[in-house]
Amino acid sequence: MRAFILLSMLLISFPVFSHPHQQAQIDERICAPFRGGVVDPTIVKSMLQASEEGRLYRIQPKNSKVGFCVNSAVGRVEARFKGVEGGLALRKEVWGDRSQMLVMVDTNSLAMEKDYLQNMLKSEYFLDTYTYSKILFVSTRLWWRNPSNAFLEGDLTMHGVTKPIYFNVHISTVANQDPDSVADIVVTAKSFINRSDFDMDNLTMLVSDSVELCMRIEASLFKK
Repeated sequence: MRAFILLSMLLISFPVFSHPHQQAQIDERICAPFRGGVVDPTIVKSMLQASEEGRLYRIQPKNSKVGFCVNSAVGRVEARFKGVEGGLALRKEVWGDRSQMLVMVDTNSLAMEKDYLQNMLKSEYFLDTYTYSKILFVSTRLWWRNPSNAFLEGDLTMHGVTKPIYFNVHISTVANQDPDSVADIVVTAKSFINRSDFDMDNLTMLVSDSVELCMRIEASLFKK
């Protein structure tokens, strides 16, 4: 515990840098964050086709949450990212095999109640947000267990490493009473990963290797 407290005090003094390259202007094109080779161009093409078919749902960042929980020497640590982008191409009234989900997270948008823990998680010991400013999830397949629950497969790229991942997913339509939300669907998903699989294997005596990932995404139907 003493070692953890000393390390935390040191990390408080470490500056957490934002990425040096700032976007000159916002790109309003559909799927803009995923173009230019970020994901397979055929996937982007499929998403654009879904927009033509009236089956593209765009994530609403303001009311969407992506985060994680991990056990540590100071108890259970919870964190979430405010910067979430992406969309869902739903090919049927419910998701089918030809559906697609893309999610991009800005790691520098990590938010926590305790600044010293936030700085530690952003530092080179964990996420290294200065070097790896984005987390990317690209779905590969979805299996329905019933009309509202599914098993989602995909590739997660984090900390410079890409690994297959599996989410338990629930999807529902929204009768929205929140005046700030324009969502048509809500997608919640959970999964577990080992951070060591993504080359985040520092401080193993102080922080659990197992990390729970959670998403609650609100999305609205794209209309031309």
